[in-house]
Amino acid sequence: MANPVLVEVTRGAMVESAHRGAVSVFDADGKSVWEIGDTERPVFPRSAVKAIQALPLVESGAADAYGFGDRELALACASHSGEPAHVELATAMLAKAGLDKTALECGAHWPSSHGATIALARAGGAPNALHNNCSGKHAGFLCTCVHSGIAHGGYVKAGHALQEMVRDAMESVTGAAHDVDHCGTDGCSIPTYAVPLKSFALGFARMATGRGFAPERAKAAKRLLSACMAEPFLVAGTGKADLALMQAAPGRIFVKTGAEGVYCAALPELGLGIALKCDDGAGRGGEVMIAAVLAKLLRSDEALAAKLTGLARPPVESRIGAKVGSLRPTSVLT
Repeated sequence: MANPVLVEVTRGAMVESAHRGAVSVFDADGKSVWEIGDTERPVFPRSAVKAIQALPLVESGAADAYGFGDRELALACASHSGEPAHVELATAMLAKAGLDKTALECGAHWPSSHGATIALARAGGAPNALHNNCSGKHAGFLCTCVHSGIAHGGYVKAGHALQEMVRDAMESVTGAAHDVDHCGTDGCSIPTYAVPLKSFALGFARMATGRGFAPERAKAAKRLLSACMAEPFLVAGTGKADLALMQAAPGRIFVKTGAEGVYCAALPELGLGIALKCDDGAGRGGEVMIAAVLAKLLRSDEALAAKLTGLARPPVESRIGAKVGSLRPTSVLT
């Protein structure tokens, strides 16, 4: 089935482009609350599921052993922009386990923060693995390995004990098999598994409520989501959509973007999990979709819904900053 158009991009009075997609909202008992499009289609969640992938860091006892609080746990769930605060915290996390940046196997790229990139280049520096948006997650992986007595070399590879811990957590939380036939390699070199979009919505409803989890996992899930909501800058960075959405209602909204137009979210007060995919992989489309979905689900809070609706209609600007159009959700979402 063809997914419906969920976002339009206007220029002047005309619709210039459109983004199709699918949306799934579930409660923790497995009840579908709202679904749009083909939510049975397997998708790679990419970085949208980092909070689930961080469960072994907490459940193994590594987070407590190294004295990690909200800041470190938020970075372990992050796709950060490579700003100095992100790099410094990832460095400190590794140091707690007696490691440094050379242990990271995520690869290097320039910071996604334009300001951080300019500052690094101006100082004559070059990016290293700490600037990788996934360095916090990988620091968490390495800390889990060291604390658990697992050799950390090759920790990114499928079949490594650490990745088996992560895969087991993903299967248990989402209720979907993560098998070799649906396995790819993520941008940071770890395995990523394609499963039905609705499975991620269910998984984040469980993460938000702890329903269906043993007490230890329920506590770990709450701790991770709470850390992200308490420290949204560390999850994302300056100017990022995730930061704006979580700051719109501190402590009430968890959101996490993934590459190729994926978003996962949780609303603890409603006990709901959300997952969506912008078909063409456009991040701008996914950002409008998630803001519009949150606005609709939280419509009983009129002030918050208005704020989220505003975030769902970002302007299209010319090079001199003049508004020449906008992105907007279609009636399917509103």
